[in-house]
Amino acid sequence: MQHPVYLDYNSTTPLDNRVLDQMMPYLTEQFGNASSIQHSFGWQADEAIKKARQQVADLIQASAEEIYFTSGATESVNLAVKGVFESYVSKGQHLICLSTEHKAVLDTHEYLQKKGADVTYLAVDAGGLLDLAEFEKAIRLDTVLVSIMLANNETGVIQPIKAIAEICSQHNVLLFCDASQAAGKIQIAVKDSGIPLLALSAHKIYGPKGVGTLYISRKNPRVTVIPQVHGGGHESGKRSGTLNVPGIAGLGMAADIANREMYAETKRLELLRDRFENLLQNSVPNLKINGNLEHRMTHVSNLMFPDVSAAELMNKIPFVACASGSACSAADPSPSHVLKAMGLTDSEVKSSLRFSLGRFTTTEEIKVAAQAISVAYHELLKNNLPLHRI
Repeated sequence: MQHPVYLDYNSTTPLDNRVLDQMMPYLTEQFGNASSIQHSFGWQADEAIKKARQQVADLIQASAEEIYFTSGATESVNLAVKGVFESYVSKGQHLICLSTEHKAVLDTHEYLQKKGADVTYLAVDAGGLLDLAEFEKAIRLDTVLVSIMLANNETGVIQPIKAIAEICSQHNVLLFCDASQAAGKIQIAVKDSGIPLLALSAHKIYGPKGVGTLYISRKNPRVTVIPQVHGGGHESGKRSGTLNVPGIAGLGMAADIANREMYAETKRLELLRDRFENLLQNSVPNLKINGNLEHRMTHVSNLMFPDVSAAELMNKIPFVACASGSACSAADPSPSHVLKAMGLTDSEVKSSLRFSLGRFTTTEEIKVAAQAISVAYHELLKNNLPLHRI
């Protein structure tokens, strides 16, 4: 049996052994509740939380007091978007959202529309980028929040977030940024960039599943959000619930590793991704790379294979882990909303696959995957298999 090749790091990343080592004591001997401040078990847990809070803050250049732990990016999205909408309802009920956002963001906005929100969904160009002029035109006096992700989970396209933040600031509008795919992979400076709210997830940076954070600016601007989970007043009243000490300790270590190794890792992955794409371009006629080629993450490659079904292609290479869209939308048979928003036809969307490389991807794996994909593609092309719905 062919050794499996994992090229789906945007879906989730394996736990780094250094992260596991950091977590283990809090799963065994140091099992205290961080809220139990009357004894040493609680003190140990509380110290782990404080350390992790600072490590996450350092990763995005924030203050530790501005980091709030959640169960993951989806909860952080809900807390940010719903929390701001409820907190600033006296100013207005208009929200702006990018059409290529993650489903967690889109679904949250759709929910708020049922609660009276007026939502403007912004289009993107063929490369997946936002038009800044059109964005500024969409802002109204009653606009309270703009939600624009830093890097797209399907294409890796990076939005000009600092310019977006400047426009928001000029119009006294808050900006929420889903940085789940960008955090730990490109440098983020929330203060310098002017981002008041930002979400990230541990399992996207070689940490454990089930833990994430929401950064909420405490000054310039000071942002207030209405809590969405009640019961105990944890996390300074922003998010109740017993803290996941092992998970948070793991997130802190994952953030610290990413902060130290980001530059070297990014350069290595860029070389691997370019080699992967070159190998396929040399063997697959008219292969198309979806998304802006200048402004994208160095580890993501969204490719359109002409005249074949991506679903059939994936079936022929079961040992190569890749994706036909977002992992969180895998149960939805409709074409990728991201690629559709970029102007691809249904046929082109159904011929597209996302490959995402990571910390443990090797040169040999890239060669094996490219070879297998090329062989499978030409077999499908020869057989002229019809496109099937993905």
